Amino acid sequence: MNDIVPILGILVSIIIPLSVFIWLYLESKDRNRTILEISKNLEDPSKIEGMIDMLDERKKEPIDYRRTGVVTLFTGVGLFLFGVFFLGSVLKGVGALVAAIGLGQIIAGYLYPNTSEELTNAVEDFEKK
Repeated sequence: MNDIVPILGILVSIIIPLSVFIWLYLESKDRNRTILEISKNLEDPSKIEGMIDMLDERKKEPIDYRRTGVVTLFTGVGLFLFGVFFLGSVLKGVGALVAAIGLGQIIAGYLYPNTSEELTNAVEDFEKK
C-alpha cells in the first residue's frame, strides 16, 4: 500500500503530458480537415489564403521583450527572496540568474524595437540624420 503513491505520482506525470499532446493533435487535425473541405469548394486562391489566415491562431505580433523581461526579472527577485528567507544559497543563486536573464530581456527590448510603430520611428529617426 505504501508503494502506490509513488507509482501514481509517476503515472500522473506521464499521463498528463501525453493527454495534452493527443488533445492538441486532434484539435489541429480537425482544423486541417476543415480547411481542406472549404478549399475544395472555393475556386479563388486568394479566398483560400484568407481562410487559412483566419483559422491560424498564432500571434501576428512580435514578442515584446520588455514585458517578458519585467515578468522574468520579478520572478528572479521572488526566487532570490525565497532563498534568502527559507531555502538558502542555492535558491539565491537561481533567483539571481533568473533576474539577470530578465534584465537582459528588458535591455534587448529597448535595443531591438519590435513593433511596426517602433520600427517606423527608428527608420524615420535614422533618415533624419
